[in-house]
Amino acid sequence: MVTRTVRNIVKIDEEKCNGCGACVISCAEGALQIIDGKARLMSETYCDGLGACLGKCPQDAITVEARAAEEFDEAAVEARVKVEKAAAEKPQFACPSASIKQFAGKGGTIAPPAPVGETGVESRLTHWPVQLALVPPAAPFLKAADLVLAAD
Repeated sequence: MVTRTVRNIVKIDEEKCNGCGACVISCAEGALQIIDGKARLMSETYCDGLGACLGKCPQDAITVEARAAEEFDEAAVEARVKVEKAAAEKPQFACPSASIKQFAGKGGTIAPPAPVGETGVESRLTHWPVQLALVPPAAPFLKAADLVLAAD
């Protein structure tokens, strides 16, 4: 039988949430995840109710309320964090075209620029094809960042 007591627990206003993920990063217990573009409480047992995620939400979509909820399970949180940390340390499969490659010439040295076409203009590209990965503009690490992408 699950014991439910009145305790502090986070509440997410889905109307205000824009799915930026700032709350997920600040939640040391891993109680929050982004699902279908919105922050969601994964389990009441993971939420300690302290509200570290509150100040990180730029939309003020998170509050802490006192309500009947399952007891906080510190052992379950530690086990979950341990599993997630181990998974993050494993090499993940990536599309071969997304990996960084450095093309080397004979003898393992970087090949010098080669003439291109009949113009005689030398290529200065050491990585070809050039690949860009796009990230969501609301990503927390882009907050207040100036970024310029240029291509020729």
